[in-house]
Amino acid sequence: MAKRSAVAALALVAGMAGALVAVPDSTQAAPPGTKDVTAVLFEWKFDSVARECTNTLGPAGYGYVQVSPPQEHIQGSQWWTSYQPVSYKIAGRLGNRAQFKSMIDTCHAAGVKVVADAVINHMSAGSGTGTGGSPYTKYDYPGIYSGPDMDDCRSEITDYRNRGNVQNCELVGLADLDTGEDYVRGRIAAYLNDLLSLGVDGFRIDAAKHMPASDLANIKSRLSNPNAYWKQEAIHGAGEAVSPSEYLGTGDVQEFRYARDLKRVFNSESLAHLKNFGEGWGYMESGRSAVFVDNHDTERVGDTLNYKDGANYTLAGVFMLAWPYGSPDVHSGYEWSDKDAGPPNGGTVTACYSGGWKCQHAWREISSMVAFRNVSRGQAVTNWWDNGNDAIAFGRGSKAYVAINHEGSPLSRTFQTSLPSGDYCDVQSGRTVTVNGSGQFTATLGANTALALHVGARTCSGGGSGGNPGDSADGASFNVNATTVMGQNIHVTGNRAELGNWNTAGALKLDPAGYPVWKLDVDLPAGTSFEYKYLRKDGSGNVTWESGSNRTATVPADGRVVLNDTWRG
Repeated sequence: MAKRSAVAALALVAGMAGALVAVPDSTQAAPPGTKDVTAVLFEWKFDSVARECTNTLGPAGYGYVQVSPPQEHIQGSQWWTSYQPVSYKIAGRLGNRAQFKSMIDTCHAAGVKVVADAVINHMSAGSGTGTGGSPYTKYDYPGIYSGPDMDDCRSEITDYRNRGNVQNCELVGLADLDTGEDYVRGRIAAYLNDLLSLGVDGFRIDAAKHMPASDLANIKSRLSNPNAYWKQEAIHGAGEAVSPSEYLGTGDVQEFRYARDLKRVFNSESLAHLKNFGEGWGYMESGRSAVFVDNHDTERVGDTLNYKDGANYTLAGVFMLAWPYGSPDVHSGYEWSDKDAGPPNGGTVTACYSGGWKCQHAWREISSMVAFRNVSRGQAVTNWWDNGNDAIAFGRGSKAYVAINHEGSPLSRTFQTSLPSGDYCDVQSGRTVTVNGSGQFTATLGANTALALHVGARTCSGGGSGGNPGDSADGASFNVNATTVMGQNIHVTGNRAELGNWNTAGALKLDPAGYPVWKLDVDLPAGTSFEYKYLRKDGSGNVTWESGSNRTATVPADGRVVLNDTWRG
């Protein structure tokens, strides 16, 4: 949803509505096929999205990529300018029509469908010239809309207990379209049909709660492909006049309570409470609900976990992808301290984990669970275990099994599964786990780590469909507990070319997904003995080495040496 300031953002989340994708047949709103995970590449330029579809999303098994609003919008560097449209031309910050079409074709070639974030409830506030050169004033968008096409209420929404106020007045001062008018419905449908003609597979309907459900149903009925995936942002608010469940007949609806409750459980309650998570907590029907750990709104206003929450955030993502409720969105954005700040480098992503781009969709802990989810689709939860507190484990029939240790100390035990006997790759760590003839295996999980097995990853040495990219070969798994301040990152170097030959410029950056533990897998020949050391780098390139002598390790004859280190101050 568009916001004009951090204050406006707070007001929005307090009572705004949102949408997720859905298959128009109301009897089956969940995404079609076996791949229901969407990577939400928030504010990524279209050409960067295309490369990521080829390099990461397709190989990892993502079914969808969601891109930020493609239409022409107001000028400005803030992220929320993308949510103040001034026309329906594809001419926004993220790319032009040709780049948008090329991205769709590239993603389709990688086996990834494309969802477009569609802003159809409102136009802009203020006046000026749009990103595609179109002049506009509030209530007047030449060639598209004029004053009579707007709702009569020309003041901001003030009372979420009043349906008319919510659906006819202006969301944070944005010109509110009268979606009850035939012309407006037809103009919106024409825009969505234009996107469909370019190959878009579905839509996220922004601010759905601010439009009557019957209006959205009418617009959807006008689509050239009424079975396009359709997900609606409709935020649940206790005592509010508009309920998210009103929109279930049109498509998927985002279940905001899911993300809010995950934050509370992972921050201050016991994971054991998650045993009946979902419909048992009063949520909407699983097959028509869309879920997430965070999105671009909620991460900024504190409603949910976000990347700054370290292992709590990462493990919540692991749980979401392992647990059979709803269709998951994996939010992937960028670092922020200013909640209004737009994307680094204008949305161009040259490399993950650099330039401020967080790339949560590519974190090993998250990306490895996409194949887990695809393999286990349709399988019930089995073999639930918990320690009464923050350690849980469960299976997905005979297809998969996950254990999550959110305790502050290691967990060692024998786990009971329904998996066939044999060797499996723990896709979280890249280590081999052997399940015996009784479906049991014994393992130790470090504090705030997870273990995940599935029948699509029977070996860690390259074979096996659905294995985590990069798990092949021998080498070292670096894991170091190290704290940093904003702008700092942890790197490793050593006496091998693969480690940069002690050159700080060539030192390898570790992944902060499980902060304060930083991780990286490096391929090295079997039997290699090597020296290494960690260092901190800041955004200006300043280097601080850890203290002490060089560390040493040896790669085993088969597999990776796992190095669990602590930064030496």
